[in-house]
Amino acid sequence: MSSEDEILDELRRVRKLLELLAEPAIAQRDNKLRGELLKIVGSSSKKQQSVFLMNGSRTQAQIVAETSVGKGHLSTMVGQLETAKLLVDDKKHPKLAIAIPPNFFENNADAE
Repeated sequence: MSSEDEILDELRRVRKLLELLAEPAIAQRDNKLRGELLKIVGSSSKKQQSVFLMNGSRTQAQIVAETSVGKGHLSTMVGQLETAKLLVDDKKHPKLAIAIPPNFFENNADAE
């Protein structure tokens, strides 16, 4: 491993720690949007998985293939997310406008 790779690994660890420390403040700032996200996505594990894949690098078709969520369900959900101002850029390559932690839906199961 080169020294550049080691530096990048260390920076990734520092970033993860900063995200962990900042999560309460981010949650407070994005509280309303996160609540809307919970309403739109609901308790469907396939829809929840698809949200985590919405980083702008995948098309809706790729998300459908990776999660087995119904094409119509994903399309409807993406439209609702766009209406709620929870997406940036275009609907073809959906990207969430807010950051959510990996355990977001587990921690908020009671909020639904």
